[in-house]
Amino acid sequence: MTELVTKTVTEPVLRTKLYGFTLLNHPRYNKGTAFTEEERDAFDLHGLLPPHVGTIAEQIARRKKAFDSYETPFEKYSFMRDLQDINETLFYALVTSYVREMMPIVYTPTVGEGCQRFSEIWRKPRGLFLSYPNKSRIEKILSHKRYDNVRAIVVSDGERILGLGDQGAGGMGIPIGKMALYTALGGIHHEYCLPVLLDVGTDNEERLANPIYIGWRQKRVRGPEYDDFIETFVSAVEKRWPHVLLQWEDFAGTNAARLLAKYRDRLCTFNDDIQGTAAVVLATLLAAMKAAGTSLKEQRIGILGFGSAGIGIANLLVKALEETGLTEQEARGRIYAMGRPGLLVEGAEGIHEEQKDYVRPAKDVADWQVKDAKNIGLEEVARNAKITVLIGVAGKAGMFTEDAIRAMAKNAERPVIFPLSNPTSKSEATAEDLLKWTDGKALIGTGSPFEPVNYEGREICIDQTNNSYVFPGLALGIVASRAHRVSDAMIMTAAKSLAGLSPVEKDPKASLLPPLAESRGLSRVIAGAVARQAVAEGLSDLDEKDVDRVVGENVWEPRYVRYERDSS
Repeated sequence: MTELVTKTVTEPVLRTKLYGFTLLNHPRYNKGTAFTEEERDAFDLHGLLPPHVGTIAEQIARRKKAFDSYETPFEKYSFMRDLQDINETLFYALVTSYVREMMPIVYTPTVGEGCQRFSEIWRKPRGLFLSYPNKSRIEKILSHKRYDNVRAIVVSDGERILGLGDQGAGGMGIPIGKMALYTALGGIHHEYCLPVLLDVGTDNEERLANPIYIGWRQKRVRGPEYDDFIETFVSAVEKRWPHVLLQWEDFAGTNAARLLAKYRDRLCTFNDDIQGTAAVVLATLLAAMKAAGTSLKEQRIGILGFGSAGIGIANLLVKALEETGLTEQEARGRIYAMGRPGLLVEGAEGIHEEQKDYVRPAKDVADWQVKDAKNIGLEEVARNAKITVLIGVAGKAGMFTEDAIRAMAKNAERPVIFPLSNPTSKSEATAEDLLKWTDGKALIGTGSPFEPVNYEGREICIDQTNNSYVFPGLALGIVASRAHRVSDAMIMTAAKSLAGLSPVEKDPKASLLPPLAESRGLSRVIAGAVARQAVAEGLSDLDEKDVDRVVGENVWEPRYVRYERDSS
């Protein structure tokens, strides 16, 4: 048994039965050289550790030096995964000390390669692999006492990892990475977090042919069998943790929206690809409106890539536009949705049922100058619809062409352009090209990190419009308030809270988003707003006056506490 007790207001103490080699090999409780002389006596650690008694600051410096010695992002990713499996407190202390450097390694874009090469570097158990052959064992697997304190789950089936597609069991890198940011950026205790990979096979022939692939080596289970497996998992989660937060992550578009719709009124759940992406896009767009000196109501918005993420963005933007005084129909009319056949217009081929709310009547484009009225491309949309905002979630590099961007740049003094696809290799355009094609006028937000661009002698910083600005704070607010459900209003509140924290609120020439290094502070503000919204909607039993205190109590700091041995 291991428990955290408080002997005084300022001195938490961890009491555990673990000792010796077992204690040093438990990543949650290992302190390495930072075990004191008294703790080394009590836990039989003498001889297992070098004699120097260190501090966490010394350990951070040592690990940072090792981190810097690796040349490639993947080597650094592998190093950080190993550190997380050795000493979780030190891992989080290192990440929070160097957020800007660590984020592209532990999360996007490097996590993409981490998923592709997951089988090469898997060494120790982290999270749960629930495979289709173990369907009947899921409830038993979840019942283990080691999971008693779980309050949040990130789950994926690995089918649509970033813009890389089906990675099978390697998709576990995403839930692990997301949960790491729950803790590093949101402050949620790592003991509360459980990454889960639902292994229903893979259609990735490269993975299936790889002799070291660690997943279930079968084609993907689909149809009723797939749905039944998901239902078995959700039912087991409901039974084990009635108040848990379940976040869906990187499910294919055909399943992502469908599963969210099916379960969102049954348990506390959200899909970050759909709702988290929408929230950070809206927040950054609202900040861009401040910087441009215009309003959301005046914009004509193009969305390229209209799967689950694109639809989620559109739905939240419609709600935001309605708040400006537009009717729902007028708000939808401001959005130009583009999928595989081009603009979603009446009569075009390949339009899916879930996209139909954004299909434009043929009469809307009757007087457009186009080559083919049933296959209207981005440049033609930019020129005829005079779009002022362009959002890309297509998952394919180069989709924002020079001709299209130059056409768009004629429509606004400060065109707003968000190429959001991850990893960097899938980005719809580079920040440098976008600035060049718009004569330096564009307000840019990217999904992956880009270095500052030197444009005509001035350095322009590029805002990373990444979900990591939203989901850690959203999750913290949900977990702290013990919310029963995740409402659309809670997502909207998260977006508006982030927008309110934008540096442009004080300086229109500043960045659209705050520095990622401030993420823990940002998350607390977002969490408080989300928790208050949950209380206001009757989705939490928390008293509104207790919100800030409870949110603060749920923020864990990566530092060592004193240990006592439980010999009972």
